[in-house]
Amino acid sequence: MTDIPALEGLIAASARQLSVGHYDDAQTEAAIAHVFGVDSELVEDGTYLLVERNGRLAGCGGWSRRATLFGSDRFAGRASGYVDPETAPAKIRAFFVAPDFARRGVGTSLLAACEAAAIAAGFKAAELMATLPGVPFYAAHGYRSLPAVTLDYHGTAIDFVPMHKTFQPAGDGPNIRREQIQSSR
Repeated sequence: MTDIPALEGLIAASARQLSVGHYDDAQTEAAIAHVFGVDSELVEDGTYLLVERNGRLAGCGGWSRRATLFGSDRFAGRASGYVDPETAPAKIRAFFVAPDFARRGVGTSLLAACEAAAIAAGFKAAELMATLPGVPFYAAHGYRSLPAVTLDYHGTAIDFVPMHKTFQPAGDGPNIRREQIQSSR
C-alpha cells in the first residue's frame, strides 16, 4: 500500500508517453482520470506485482480472481465478487511500464508471473481489456482480440479491446525428445 503513490505516478507517465499515436491528449487524460490507476483490491489480494530495475520502479501489473475486468479504484463499473476458476477466466489487470523501461521485457516478465499464478490457482483461461498500444503486446503472447468497445467518459470516447487466452494444459506442449534438441545444434 505504501507504493501506491509511486505506482500512480508511473501509471500516469506510462499512459501519457506510451499512448502517443493511439489516443489523443483528451482521451489519455480522461482515461487517467476515470479508468487507469491502482486497484487497491489487487494490492490487498496480493496479486498486484511490481518490477524494480536498478532501484527504480520499472512496471506494474496484476491478475485477479475477481469479476472486475478493468479499472482502478476510480472506475465506476467494478464488480468485487470472486469468480470460479472452473467456469470463468482470471483477469489480467492494470499493466503499465515506465517509459524508460518500455520494450525491455518488463511487461513480459509481469505477464508470465501473472499467468503462472493464475494457472496455479486453477484458472484455465485469462481475459483482459487492452488499451490500443497494449494490443500488439498481448497478441504476441497468445491473446486473441474480440471486437473493440468504445467507452464514453464525460464526452470523450476511448476505444479498448477485450482479449482472451486459453491456457495450454500441462503436457500438451510440443513433444520434443532430447535427441531432437541435441541434433539441431
